[in-house]
Amino acid sequence: MKIHNILVTGRLYSEMAKLLQEKGVNKNFRFVAENEVCRDDFFWADAYVGFHPAPRFEFGNIRWVHSLGAGVDSFLWNREWKEDVLLTKTVGSFGKQISEYCLSYMLRDLQCHDVYGWYQSQRQWKPIPPQPLQSQCVVIYGTGHIGQQLASYLGMFGVQPIGISRSGQMKPHFVKVFPTDQASEVLPKADWVIAALPLTNETYHLFDEQFFALLNNASFINVGRGATVDEMALWDALENRNVRLAVLDVFENEPLPPESPLWQHPNVIITPHISALTSAEEAVDCFLQTLQRIEANEPLCNKVDVQKGY
Repeated sequence: MKIHNILVTGRLYSEMAKLLQEKGVNKNFRFVAENEVCRDDFFWADAYVGFHPAPRFEFGNIRWVHSLGAGVDSFLWNREWKEDVLLTKTVGSFGKQISEYCLSYMLRDLQCHDVYGWYQSQRQWKPIPPQPLQSQCVVIYGTGHIGQQLASYLGMFGVQPIGISRSGQMKPHFVKVFPTDQASEVLPKADWVIAALPLTNETYHLFDEQFFALLNNASFINVGRGATVDEMALWDALENRNVRLAVLDVFENEPLPPESPLWQHPNVIITPHISALTSAEEAVDCFLQTLQRIEANEPLCNKVDVQKGY
């Protein structure tokens, strides 16, 4: 496939314009803010590059869509995809970033940072033995690239991560992988459940009342997609102590509405979708590598299966 006209939008479009200009890429580019993209752009472009479909998005003459993020649900969720349009995603340091994010909150909890902070404010000397990370039963939903890298990082601390996936197929860095319909065998033993799933028809509200009822005072981290969690079910699980701590980086509606009760729950930590961010440099590098492979008719490691949604 030969690509000539490329429409670039999203929050990195101006930074990408500078980097691509420096690299002297011999293509026709339009760098446009999302809210300024017009119908003519879709019929001019062979390729669309962005984090999300721009308002009034249509395929026009587009033959390739490249997501600047690892997730592609904004392009596929509740949207009919054109069969002859290639969809790819950005592959970068997301696994490393998410691993560091999860580890930071796990260690904060196990090393009692908040408790000691309070004791310090009260000038109290009260030793509490920290819990070693290797003593924790960690269950990871999602055994793809990000889940595997997270399992690898945890393994360095002596953790023996258990994976949950649709197929239950064994993957590197996990001691065992269960299919989703057998998760009940391990969830009651879990100290931590980490959700790193894409949003698909199968994962929408997967973490529901039935799921949370299987947990026994576990901690729950969501670094996948917000709509995989039924937030009312999570609230109930926090209230009845099935979940003792929730670390949430993603939400069904973003930004999280001010009226959400999750903001004020004492056992909830909220971050604004920052566990893995695409840098302009990573965005350009992955885009150019993908473009080169497409034009050379070479296999793509970042091609999205639009039927599966990831």
